[in-house]
Amino acid sequence: MSVGPIPTRAGARLSIFRVGRLLGGLLVAGLLVLGYAHFVEPVWIEVTHLEIRAPAQRRLKIAHLSDLHSHGLGRTERRMLELLATERPDVIVITGDNAPNDGDPSGANSVLAELHAPLGVYMVLGNWDHWRPRTTPPANVRILNNENARLLDSVFLVGVDDNLSGRPDLYSAVDGIPPGAYRIGLFHTPDFFDRAAADVQLALAGHTHGGQVRLPGLGALWLPPGSGSYVQGWYERGSARMYVSRGIGSSIFPLRFLCRPELVIIELMPLGQ
Repeated sequence: MSVGPIPTRAGARLSIFRVGRLLGGLLVAGLLVLGYAHFVEPVWIEVTHLEIRAPAQRRLKIAHLSDLHSHGLGRTERRMLELLATERPDVIVITGDNAPNDGDPSGANSVLAELHAPLGVYMVLGNWDHWRPRTTPPANVRILNNENARLLDSVFLVGVDDNLSGRPDLYSAVDGIPPGAYRIGLFHTPDFFDRAAADVQLALAGHTHGGQVRLPGLGALWLPPGSGSYVQGWYERGSARMYVSRGIGSSIFPLRFLCRPELVIIELMPLGQ
């Protein structure tokens, strides 16, 4: 029986050195990824442009915000305001969770006060807006809590309370809308689309953050309750379509990885154009 070479002390020291270099490299790589996920990607807002044909009298440009989770005017919020100033939407809609997971929820009002559009700024409540102490939004923002608002003669917003923590009432939300009008549903948790699809033509939701942290080949590592089978982007049910935004802010941990924050710009195009 042959016996292999007996490791020398020098060979053992070399092996330990190599393992140390490997562990050191992994540590540096991990710190770089963590720094990127904390300092870079949360501010790197992606603007998603969408066009939809609708029975509208004219073009209507809608900015869809969601999940600000804001403590006040920080780097991400200022970047969002810069992008909105460039886009110049006709109306701004917010699908809930302005309040942060911790800290003073009134800080988000300083951000909301900066939002202006010719046809108004509208919002619905999310789960964190219910769970944190309630604050009164600034006068430029109107809450649609199980009610609707007319944007054009044939286009209405339908705002519904949060399905996870509130009391959604779709019947009240669509009450009074004339037959044949185009209905844009606003709600926080996308799983409510299963109930609302028969009553709206377009739905906008948030809540999922797109997963917030995604890994190649695996996708979202975790989704909050109320997400249902929805993560991000377009979904269809019958003749209705829903867009789920990745949102602006971060929840629980101030991190985003391979899941940039998102400002959604939707242009309703008249059917004849």
